[in-house]
Formats: sequence, C-alpha cells, structure tokens
Amino acid sequence: MQTLTLREDPHLFGRVWPVEAPRGVVCIVHGLGEHSGRYAPLAAALNEAGFAVTALDLRGHGRTKGKRGHIARYDDALDDVAQLLAYAESAFGDAPRFLYGHSLGGNLVLNYLLRRNVADLAGAIASGPWLRLSFEPPAYKIALARTVGRLFPGLLQPSGLNPDHLSHDPAVVQAYRDDPLVHDRISAALFLNIHEAGLWALENAAKLHTPLLLMHGAADPITSPDASREFCARAGDLCTLKLWDGMYHEVHNEVGKEAVYRTVVEWLQAHT
Repeated sequence: MQTLTLREDPHLFGRVWPVEAPRGVVCIVHGLGEHSGRYAPLAAALNEAGFAVTALDLRGHGRTKGKRGHIARYDDALDDVAQLLAYAESAFGDAPRFLYGHSLGGNLVLNYLLRRNVADLAGAIASGPWLRLSFEPPAYKIALARTVGRLFPGLLQPSGLNPDHLSHDPAVVQAYRDDPLVHDRISAALFLNIHEAGLWALENAAKLHTPLLLMHGAADPITSPDASREFCARAGDLCTLKLWDGMYHEVHNEVGKEAVYRTVVEWLQAHT
C-alpha cells in the first residue's frame, strides 16, 4: 500500500494498492466518519484477484484536512471522486476503472453515475448506500435541518452511528471504536445534502447507464435495504441487486465477508 496526495489545495489524501498489469482498477469512496484505511482487507482480496485499488479520504475525514464531518457543497465531494478517477487513469492507463462506494460513499457513487460523465467507466459497486436511513427522521427534524443548514451550515452534531450496527464481528467493532482517524461528527450541511441527494437518486434511478452491483445487508440497522431494492427496481437491467441475509451495515467487514469478496470479484471479472 502506498499513500499519495490527490490534490494539494484543498489537500486530498489518498491510498493505492497497486498490482502489476492489473485487470482493472477499483476506486473506493468510504462512508461517514471513517476513512480509506479501513478498506485494506477488501483491497487485499481485490489485489489477489488481479485488480489494483485506489481510495481517498473525503474532506473532513481521515487524513484529508478540513472540519471533521463537514463538506460544504455536495458538488465538492463529487469533484473529489472525479480526482480519484483521474488519478486511476494516470496511474493505470487503459485498465478498466470501477467505482466502489459504501454508505455515504455509496450515495456519492450513485449520484456520480447519474449526474456526471461516466462514459469511460466499466462499472460501479454500491454497498449499503445512504439513499434513506433505516429509521427515517421525522418530517419536523428534516425541516429543522433545512433551516439550520441554511443559517449555520458548518454546525456539527453527533452522527448517532452505533458501531455495534456495523458488523457482527466484535473485532471489527472494537477496531472501529479504537481507530483514531474515525469520528462521530456530521455537519448540518452535510446531513441535508446527503439526505436530499439520496432522495434525488431514487427519483432518477431510471437514468442509470452504467453497470451497477448494488449490495446491502438485509439486516442493516443504519441505511435502508428497501431503498436499495427500490433503486434497482427503477434502474432496470443494468442494476444487479445482492441482499446479504442477516448481515449488518458493512457487508465487506461482516462475518462471512469472504462470500462478499467472491461476489465482488466475480462481478468485476464479468465486466472487464
């Protein structure tokens, strides 16, 4: 694994797990409060299958600078995804490129597919995407968030994420709790932007023109598996839905993750 700076100003930190003559390159976008380093086990499995991997730390996350849990504009995050893809092209040439996003990263990946030029992408994978939360906030709280988001966009609050809901593997949960790069903050602007972008993606899923593997833990207490079902139903034949029975939010870190890795690798191989 190597580290890199994807952009100097604003500073954007990234990681790369290279292989020689890759079959393709997978570009990972992480979830809320975490960072790219937590995807090392997945990257190792992809490397073993012949795929190079790149990943970034989003603004306000991990080793990228910025107020913890705050991204002022949604398009800024999409621009950072574009930077990751541009690096992958410069580093690995003509190797087919894939996006892989989890949770918040899944929200960004789906919106990137629907809003940006992705003609040169071979495909994408979304894992537990934040389209809707498993327990939708009351309407009055959303209205309050809109008001606060306009007046105090950088106001931080606890995300409310329960680490016990990430995985049934206690080692994964404990490592998350002990990780100094993990935080539990989210700004009013980031919450509102992600909430609205998730709903927009659901409404516009029929515009999907890129092969997509959408995975979700069927027992996910954080983001809604039903919303993933809805997205794929609207997106049509380009979307392959895989629900993992009994799994929580991070299917790539769950007990039985080896089956998840095999599914990801087989799907990637089928699209290279």
